[in-house]
Amino acid sequence: MRLAGKSALITGAARGIGSAFAKAYAAEGAKVAIADISIDRARSAAAYIGKAAIAVQMDVTDQASIDAAVATTVDAFGQIDILINNAAIFSAAPIDEIMRADYARVFDVNVAGTLFTLQAVAKHMIDRGIKGRVINMASQAGRRGESLVAVYCASKAAVISLTQSAGLNLIQHGINVNAIAPGVVDGEHWDGVDAFFAKYEGKSPGQKKREVGEAVPYGRMGTPDDLTGMAVFLASDDASYVVAQTYNVDGGNWMS
Repeated sequence: MRLAGKSALITGAARGIGSAFAKAYAAEGAKVAIADISIDRARSAAAYIGKAAIAVQMDVTDQASIDAAVATTVDAFGQIDILINNAAIFSAAPIDEIMRADYARVFDVNVAGTLFTLQAVAKHMIDRGIKGRVINMASQAGRRGESLVAVYCASKAAVISLTQSAGLNLIQHGINVNAIAPGVVDGEHWDGVDAFFAKYEGKSPGQKKREVGEAVPYGRMGTPDDLTGMAVFLASDDASYVVAQTYNVDGGNWMS
């Protein structure tokens, strides 16, 4: 019960990694606002967790939606102690096929969405004197370039940089900002990723997914549950002296 008495807002929490975080936080005693662009998915995820969770509709590309989600969470729980910026989208294309609109969409969700959700919650924490925790979701893709994934890699590199800057700025208010960089995590999104590589690398369906899993030093792709320990740690008092860091949780894929 390391998070007993705490309340958390988690974006993109209706499924996948965000849903695993919500379940883990509730199990550790926290109240959780499951924010998602689909309120129906959010309600379903909240119902699964039970009375510790509420559903919140939230579009991280819309400032009014961000502000409303923060207000709804505060109204329900009294305050926000923890924010996880998990909402993100993936995009891939060769350099000569990248579309400006696709670039703008990825950066609007992955970077601006992270920044302005962080800002809204940080203002709340500063106003209330809350010694809060912010966890941004980066990626191993932010640690290196990948020839077919330029835009997504750049967006996640920006999240790592933003985590460093925000962490240094907000610790003066007692707000710890850190990030998690997962490796390859199995889930429904990998169907689309696999199809992309099948198209551009001439691979058969399922081949890319199998190859990346076998290449992980641990011996397999990650699962959302593999990330929950770090998410709980960074939200807990055990991480009070951890500031502006990005932790790799990737089975050994990247060392830094």
